[in-house]
Amino acid sequence: MKKIVFVVIFLISFSLKAQQRGRNSDPTKSIKGIVKEVLNIISGEEGKERNWDAFRNLFLPTARMTVVYHDEDHPIPIETVSVDEFIAHLSDEYYKKGFTEYELGKAVDEYNGIAHVFQSFYAKDSESKEERGINSYQLVYHSERWWIANLVWTGDSNGVKIPKKYLRKR
Repeated sequence: MKKIVFVVIFLISFSLKAQQRGRNSDPTKSIKGIVKEVLNIISGEEGKERNWDAFRNLFLPTARMTVVYHDEDHPIPIETVSVDEFIAHLSDEYYKKGFTEYELGKAVDEYNGIAHVFQSFYAKDSESKEERGINSYQLVYHSERWWIANLVWTGDSNGVKIPKKYLRKR
């Protein structure tokens, strides 16, 4: 009987700890978590509502997002926007039809409350356009959490391959 009581108490304790970890899982508590959360929020099948308040919460209020284009479809090769301008762009009909982006690998450098992440990615839109590239995050640690200070990305549309060192998860 004592063994059964012990097993039941152990299972209840284990279950409560697992539930507590699930409730306390804040992606801003780790570098890995915050960069993963960006892709989780912007990716979605047709009709999926994105949590833009959670997205905004990943970034400093002054954060900028910059894309560098390498093709003739974009007459302006570098475009910089605020987080809210980026959200407005991703809220148009093109992205409502579905967009998926996931990590292929990453390299993280960190020192004294700042970090830089090169995250290689694969992206696919609803029209089956596929692209690979690099997201470059600048992060700062403040108030017991990580914040994205800036995000710059570029794709491989000009044929420049992603270096192998960025295709491994480190």
